Amino acid sequence: MNVSLKLIQIAIACCVFGASASAHTHQHDHDRSHGHSHDNAHKADTNQKTAANGYFADADVKDRSLSDWEGDWQSIYPLLQDGTLDPVMAHKAEQKKDKTADEYKQYYNAGYKTDIERLIIKDNTFTFYHGEKNYSAQYKYEGYKILTYKAGNRGVRYLFTKQHGDQQAPGFIQFSDHTIAPKKVSHFHIYFGNDDHQKLSEEMSNWPTYFPSKWKAEHIVHDLMFH
Repeated sequence: MNVSLKLIQIAIACCVFGASASAHTHQHDHDRSHGHSHDNAHKADTNQKTAANGYFADADVKDRSLSDWEGDWQSIYPLLQDGTLDPVMAHKAEQKKDKTADEYKQYYNAGYKTDIERLIIKDNTFTFYHGEKNYSAQYKYEGYKILTYKAGNRGVRYLFTKQHGDQQAPGFIQFSDHTIAPKKVSHFHIYFGNDDHQKLSEEMSNWPTYFPSKWKAEHIVHDLMFH
């Protein structure tokens, strides 16, 4: 083999090796970057689920404005009563195996129970719809209260106090939506009362639950089962 041919072969081999090494390095960096992003996303998701399940540090709890709950909302209590939510109860019974579907329905019947079928929140004003009647009042944000439950997990109630409005409107309102910092929500639990916030915070068995009025029943069922 002459010298020129040998040099050409060496040059080709070096190019191939260099390209292969470069591709390997790029792939490694891409995998590492992707893995890092995935890890961060996983951590964020884990933290979100932890807070949603009631495990969080006091420092993580932030004030929220009423704009987080602004909108036109429907109670899902009628959907429980007419059997629309029966698949949700069956799903819970199958997944958790701690209650029958009927027992879950009884539990949520107490929880969801309310005569306020619709609720509109806008510009610090609540409008309550009860049958053919409605009444309104303005409310002021009064901070939040962190509650510790018997199971060991915790929850946050966001407090609003009536300033003026129709007499029928409750004096005190508390929101609970498994969120502990500013965030627009797709559903929430709410507590109404006329005593004071301390007394209302002791209510644990009745938490009327509202979803957007524009949501169809099948959308609500899916959300309750899989989110």
